[in-house]
Amino acid sequence: MSTARDRRRFLLPGRMVDIGGRRLHLLESGDGRPAVILEAGIAASSLNWTGLQAQLARYARVCSYDRAGLGWSDPAGSPRAISRAVEDLHALLTAVQVPPPFITMGHSYGGLLLRCYAAKYPDHVAGLVLLDPLAAGEWLRPSEAQWKLLKRGSMLSRRGAQLARFGVVRFGLWMLSSGLRLIPKLVARMASSESGESAISRLVREVQKMPPETWPIVQAHWCQPKSFLTMANYLESLPSSALEASTCTDLPAHIPITILSASNSSAAQLAERDAIARQSLHGQHIIAAKSGHWIHFDEPELVLQAVRDMAALQ
Repeated sequence: MSTARDRRRFLLPGRMVDIGGRRLHLLESGDGRPAVILEAGIAASSLNWTGLQAQLARYARVCSYDRAGLGWSDPAGSPRAISRAVEDLHALLTAVQVPPPFITMGHSYGGLLLRCYAAKYPDHVAGLVLLDPLAAGEWLRPSEAQWKLLKRGSMLSRRGAQLARFGVVRFGLWMLSSGLRLIPKLVARMASSESGESAISRLVREVQKMPPETWPIVQAHWCQPKSFLTMANYLESLPSSALEASTCTDLPAHIPITILSASNSSAAQLAERDAIARQSLHGQHIIAAKSGHWIHFDEPELVLQAVRDMAALQ
C-alpha cells in the first residue's frame, strides 16, 4: 500500500526505455551537442544529478538514468558485473538515439564504469570527466579486511531488503528525516546486530547533501527491497568487476580526460589518477580542495567548468 502511494506521489520524471526485455528510467533535458551522459555512484540514481543536470541543460542535451535495480528502473535480471552495466548503458543510448560522440561524466563507481565504456566504444566518447573515481586496483586483489567488508556489506544489504519488506526501513527513514534518533538507533541495531552505524543512517546522511525536494523520493526508493538487493549484487560483483575493469586501462590518447579528486584522497589514489590523466593528450587531474567524495555536491561550479572546458575541445 505504501509503495503504491509512493508511485502516485512521486511521478516518473523521465521515461522508461526498453533495452531488450528490461526497462531503464532515463531523464533527458536541454539541447545541444555534444550530449552529456551522467553516470551515478554505485548505489545512486538519476536523482543524484538533479541540481547539476539543470545547470548543464542550459547549453547541452543531458541524459541521466537509473541503472538496473535502482531508482525507477526495473530490477536487474543478472549479476551486476561492470561489463553488463556497460552493455545496458550502450543499449539505452542506442535505443534513444543519442548522437555520438558524447561527453560522459561519472562519479565514484560510475567513473570506473565509464572508463570501461570508453575502452569498448571509443568512437562514442568525446571526453571523460571522472569525479573521485573508483580505481580497479583498489578491489582487484581484495585483502582479508576488504573481503570482510564486502561480505558484511552484502549481508547488511540483504538484511535491509528483508526489513524493507516489513516496512521497518520506511519507518526508520521517516524517523531519521524527522530528527528523531532513538528508535532509528534501535532499528540500526536490528539491521547490523551491533551498535555501530547502519546502512540506513549512512544513506540518510548522504541524501541530505542532495536538494531537499529529492529527499522523500530517495527515501521511497530505498523502502523497496529491490534497492537493497541491487546493492548486495553490486558489492558481491565488485572483485569480478575490478578484474574486468583492469583490462580497460589503455584508452585512446585522443579522448580528453579530466579527473577531479576529493581533498582526502590517498596518495595511491592520486598516483593512479595521475597515470590515467597522462594517457590522454588532453588529460588533467585536479584536486577539489573543498570537497569530500561527493564533489558534485561540494563544489558544483568546479564540475560544471570541467564539462564546459571539455565541450570547448570538441
